[in-house]
Amino acid sequence: MVKVTSPEQALKGVLSKGQTAPKKSTKTPSFYPADDIKFPLKRAAVAAKPTKLRSSITPGTIVILLAGHFKGKRVVFLKQLESGLLLVCGPYGVNGVPIKRVNQCYVIATSQKVDVAKVDTTKFNDAYFKKPTKVRTKKSEEDFFEGEVAKKELPASYIADNKALDAALAPVIDKVPHLKGYMATKFTLRSGDKPHEMKFQ
Repeated sequence: MVKVTSPEQALKGVLSKGQTAPKKSTKTPSFYPADDIKFPLKRAAVAAKPTKLRSSITPGTIVILLAGHFKGKRVVFLKQLESGLLLVCGPYGVNGVPIKRVNQCYVIATSQKVDVAKVDTTKFNDAYFKKPTKVRTKKSEEDFFEGEVAKKELPASYIADNKALDAALAPVIDKVPHLKGYMATKFTLRSGDKPHEMKFQ
């Protein structure tokens, strides 16, 4: 019995006359590095697809917020931003909800609509809601326990924009009978209610 000592020798019995065994391009290392070597992952660039808006949500639709500080509130949907988030407004004078962004998976669309064609929303985009970066400073132990928490103040431009939207939406809401009281009422569920069988009006 012939002892095979290399892959080239094993191929000799398979190769026909005149052929030579292929040579290895790289030699297998005898030793491996003790530490792991990190290689960057090669990922194909994927273009961001715009979020598709639900067919039940159109500009002027009254939607119910399902999460967050204002959950249960009924607000007016104004438009969809480039990020896919919904631009909604209470208005603030009716139910205390200012202009804000919300993901469409956290809203329920109702069949009630108002005309928002004359409401100007051109200045509102994702950059409008971006918070300024804060420079963090290291606090001492005394400042940590005795320091007063500074009250957050809203920019004057943000307050003025909310007042302008309230002024534009107020006559539109007043045109529909009982709509102002409907939007001021918070949505709640009682014992025995079945949300999956409800028709939201």
